[in-house]
Amino acid sequence: MAIPKIFGIETEFGIQGVGGGESNPVIASSILINAYSQESNDRVNWDFEDETPGNDARGFLNEGVFAPEVETHLVNTVLTNGGRYYVDHAHPEYSSPECSCAREAVLYDRAGEQILIRSMRAAERLFGEQGRIAVYKNNSDHKGNSYGCHENYLMDREIAFAKIAKLITAHFVSRIIYTGSGKVGSETGIRKDERGLPIEYQISQRAEFFEEEVGLETTLKRPIVNTRDEPHCDPKRYRRLHVICGDANMSEVACYLKLGVTGIILSMIEDGWLDKTDLILKSPVPQFHNLSTDISLKGTMELTSGRAITALEIQWAYYEIAEKYVHENGFSSIGEEKTGANLMERWHQCLSNLEADPYSANKTVDWVAKLELILAYMDRHNLTWDSQRLVAMDLQYHDLRPEKSLFTRLSMECLFDDEQVKQAMTEPPPGTRAYFRGKCLQKWMGDIATANWDSLVFDLGDEPLKRIPTMDPLKGTYFHVGKLIEECATPRQLLDKLES
Repeated sequence: MAIPKIFGIETEFGIQGVGGGESNPVIASSILINAYSQESNDRVNWDFEDETPGNDARGFLNEGVFAPEVETHLVNTVLTNGGRYYVDHAHPEYSSPECSCAREAVLYDRAGEQILIRSMRAAERLFGEQGRIAVYKNNSDHKGNSYGCHENYLMDREIAFAKIAKLITAHFVSRIIYTGSGKVGSETGIRKDERGLPIEYQISQRAEFFEEEVGLETTLKRPIVNTRDEPHCDPKRYRRLHVICGDANMSEVACYLKLGVTGIILSMIEDGWLDKTDLILKSPVPQFHNLSTDISLKGTMELTSGRAITALEIQWAYYEIAEKYVHENGFSSIGEEKTGANLMERWHQCLSNLEADPYSANKTVDWVAKLELILAYMDRHNLTWDSQRLVAMDLQYHDLRPEKSLFTRLSMECLFDDEQVKQAMTEPPPGTRAYFRGKCLQKWMGDIATANWDSLVFDLGDEPLKRIPTMDPLKGTYFHVGKLIEECATPRQLLDKLES
């Protein structure tokens, strides 16, 4: 049986100084995170000891390939909700805590948005004009720079990586029909439509930046399937599939489908349900690019079997297999029964809407909602696609400042209310090891030297530092340690009971 999927999202946010605010993105990102840390009192630094971004799941590193750099000198803090908030290259990045189902992961992704909103307000309060900074939950700056929204899924180490890569690629390419965030124009400079004209609109913000089918890098020669082998848990039992080809979603439902459907398909791969499928794309990279420019969703892609098939047909094929799979196996690998049933229902509804008329998905799919907004604006103001006002609208859709955001003016479907999101900003999810990390930080912040996904390091002052390993993402939950943490008045008592 497929192992339970643990979900997580890492989001790099676009950043810009406004009204005299800090123009250096690294400094601006540091100002944001420091301001939030000061006001929320999240002061525990990240422990880099277990970072190994250069490990390749294929067991080798191709010549000329550079592993991602670990920037230990930049601001990096751990949050009481179990997540991580830090400067990554020239962006503020929020990593959600480990979550036990896709729905919960969306909630903590939304909490990340609110943390960035609170950071912007805190920065202006603390640093005045220099702290006036705008943050965008998008994936490109329309100047040729792309930044990521990475997904993470816990998988069984026994499943060969080559098998995963072979069977997941068609899903990663075709799912953009409901996960794409939409983009005005093109940034790579070489994309033209079938008439040789510049691209007007794309389904995905990220697709055109991908150059390889499988590989290790995340900023150059981006691959559809990333080979980073950094499990952040017991490497003999688990692997972490690190997914870099998805867009950042403003829509909660789109994010839910992105995570949940991928979780089901990975479970089916683990259980051998896709072993005989012919859903293997021929030349997936150019087909990824082409699909992104096909807002009609009627263009076909070629499979290695020679069959021509649309992205919608690929997703329907996955859905039909998944229906049989969950009927026989249930939803134990992706969360509770109620959540799984709701996910299947929403997947079916979304595909049905896109098939009948893409615009009927305007309450759940970002690229459709954004396109509809832009077309209406173009019609009112008699604009053509080369107008820079459309590029500004594209950016404003993703603006996290509530008073500026175009997304917040739309009546998109929501999964959570404001109170749930507010609670997730500070409280960890109960069903993973993030609960242990978050609750220890809440109760004994001053006694924790560093923390990361794999461990907590306590500093009790009168003895050597004590590292508590958390190598199993499925342990350290409320069920396992909730009563223990509640009963302990001091970290010394906690350590003594853990050791006994």
